[in-house]
Amino acid sequence: MTNATAKHGWDRETAWVAVLAGCASVISFLIYFRREDILLFGDAVAHINIARRVFDSRTPGLLQLGTVWLPLPHLLMMPFLISKRLWQTGVGGSVPSMVAYVLGVTGIFRLVRTTVASSEKAHAGKVAWFAAAVLGLNPNLLYVQTTAMTESLYLALFVWSVVYLGEFVRRCGEGELRWTAAKRSLWKCGACLAAACLTRYDGWFVAGAMAALVMLYRWRAPGVDGRPTVVAFVLLAAAVPVLWFTYNAMVYRNPLEFANGPYSARAIEKKTAVPGFPPHPGTNNLAVAAAYFVKAGEFSVAEGNWQTVWLGLALLGSVVVCLTDRRKAGLLLLWLPVPFYMLSVAYGGVPIFTPAWWPYSLYNIRYGLQLLPALAVFLALAAAYGASAVRSVPAKWAVTALALGFATVSYLGVWRAEPGCYREARANSRTRLQIESRLAEQLKRLPPDAGFLMYLGEHVGALQEAGIPLRRAISEGNHRVWKQPSDPEGLWERALANPSGYADFVVAFDGDSVWQAVHELGLPVMARIEVAGQHAATIYRGR
Repeated sequence: MTNATAKHGWDRETAWVAVLAGCASVISFLIYFRREDILLFGDAVAHINIARRVFDSRTPGLLQLGTVWLPLPHLLMMPFLISKRLWQTGVGGSVPSMVAYVLGVTGIFRLVRTTVASSEKAHAGKVAWFAAAVLGLNPNLLYVQTTAMTESLYLALFVWSVVYLGEFVRRCGEGELRWTAAKRSLWKCGACLAAACLTRYDGWFVAGAMAALVMLYRWRAPGVDGRPTVVAFVLLAAAVPVLWFTYNAMVYRNPLEFANGPYSARAIEKKTAVPGFPPHPGTNNLAVAAAYFVKAGEFSVAEGNWQTVWLGLALLGSVVVCLTDRRKAGLLLLWLPVPFYMLSVAYGGVPIFTPAWWPYSLYNIRYGLQLLPALAVFLALAAAYGASAVRSVPAKWAVTALALGFATVSYLGVWRAEPGCYREARANSRTRLQIESRLAEQLKRLPPDAGFLMYLGEHVGALQEAGIPLRRAISEGNHRVWKQPSDPEGLWERALANPSGYADFVVAFDGDSVWQAVHELGLPVMARIEVAGQHAATIYRGR
């Protein structure tokens, strides 16, 4: 077989992976869309409406992207949210996630195939197919990729950054003649890292780790001066965090607004903390924080005792890689989410709750999806090493069948119990959806050109469900954020000071900033909606 033919064969195989992943993505989307489950995550609704308000707002513009969440997911959603139908149903937010899912599965296939082929070309395709199947058929990822959440996009960018970094290392090892190709791979890695840094803060940690590794590994390439390329890569990896600090400093007068501002994870933690108790398990305790994150990762692939077996096999695969083949050592980068979330849970105000440990509930368990690439790849490698350790063909087939059966039974258990990410979304959305649906019904009865004063931070889904354009509401996003600590002349502040002068109707939830401004003004009450577990909503007549 010629090299060209082999390359064409590999390309065709990769295309098949993408096609099958696309089929799985669409089928999963259709199932959850028909069940009206793609908007269960409150964060998914928020992401969709952050993107929408860039062009649908009393004060449209890029500043509507805010600061706590990074902007790339919202920018990718925007073209699909111009359609009112795609906005109301949430489909516009699903499209980028689904495309990213296909790219992520394809990336895992390419990563494993090229890495394994460096030493065992005959078996590379089989191992790669197994790893891609484990990732692509994961029940939790199949649900999350139907939503507007950022996990699917980030995973794709993370995986491809590891792919291109591995290609850079291999091409550097082939000498001066491959330096140009090596540089191209490094630039592609840098582009993926920059996009990851614009998607989730996980990307900042990964970019720093990869930049350090590139500096240590290839400060000078054989026969060429590689230092300018390495310096440029490091600058590219640092560019997005520096720009984000600068943006926050210029717009919010605080370079750390995203980390310690009023909408940050740390601020939310302080609001919800119970005096005398730690905010969440793992606070200021790295070991407990790591344990909770890893447990969330186990819930992404299995239920019950199967979880420990998954982790054990993945760790076994990692150990074998370290001990037997340095060419595969780059795959260990897939474990980078562990130290990042260990630090985030311990010191960043990020809680993770799992059903297995106190407080025996579901919250942010979806963060465990960040471990999926590592679990998928190293399970596949553990199975491959197990098959290669036996000599007879029947024994090899038995090991392979055992690995496939293990993954299949584990995933069937997850489907039977319902995916943890789906359970999290459903459990935490039940009362929110109830009050938003009832509020939407009341809002649809009001005049079609009416204007509103409403805090949209928690219940923007009511306007979305009612199909009311966001530009008809004066909200907390309608003020000049660079006026700190407040903007008395801003539209939001002026409307709060004189609700009747700016809005036909006022929607207030007990305790929010609108309620605090209007509850003693004696405005006529049009309707009051109460749902257990939620702050009551009141609709007042304004002007």
